[in-house]
Amino acid sequence: MSTVLLDLDGTLSDNFVGIAQCIRHALERIGAPDPGDAELRRCVGPPLRESFARLVPGVGAAGIEAAIGHYRERYRDVGWRENVAYDGVADALAALARAGARLYVCTSKPEVFAARIVAHFGFDAHLARVYGADLDGRLDDKRALLAHLLASERLDAASAIMVGDRHHDVRAAVANGTRAVGVLWGYGTRDELAGAERLLARPCELATLVPDARATR
Repeated sequence: MSTVLLDLDGTLSDNFVGIAQCIRHALERIGAPDPGDAELRRCVGPPLRESFARLVPGVGAAGIEAAIGHYRERYRDVGWRENVAYDGVADALAALARAGARLYVCTSKPEVFAARIVAHFGFDAHLARVYGADLDGRLDDKRALLAHLLASERLDAASAIMVGDRHHDVRAAVANGTRAVGVLWGYGTRDELAGAERLLARPCELATLVPDARATR
């Protein structure tokens, strides 16, 4: 049985608006300047602590946690909804599930929000489980998160595929012995995803990860 581990932001859905607006809200609350859209696009995918450390250097751990608190106060009510599913993803997930693949989400987004998002889009109908970061940062490093998923589900790493749009996904796959597949419709470049064994150009191509899967569109 094939196992496919899927990133969320930049892979299944585009949450740029929600993430960017919540970061702006947090930066305003702590008196930091707006870095602009180009810099905020770099924040889609990596853990929030990593992003805020880059956006507001020198504030220290306490300052970063304060910024995250402001971010989450908006995200839990509004930001998670400012999100669009990529066209073709739902059909590809359905095709993979019909072919017998076990599907998991593996995301740096806190699990509580990730589960809410996949349910909102109906992706949960095809997923075995959602794995995300914990709120206190223990699993911020995607290498640790993926290791936790593999151990919890007792999966054979060599038979699993990690799919994502950022170098964090490729690095986690390499560290844990899974195959790495990059997607080009998200926020990572070809250069960033150079370590992946394969690159996908369109969401419907997710269905090609399992030989017997066929998307309907």
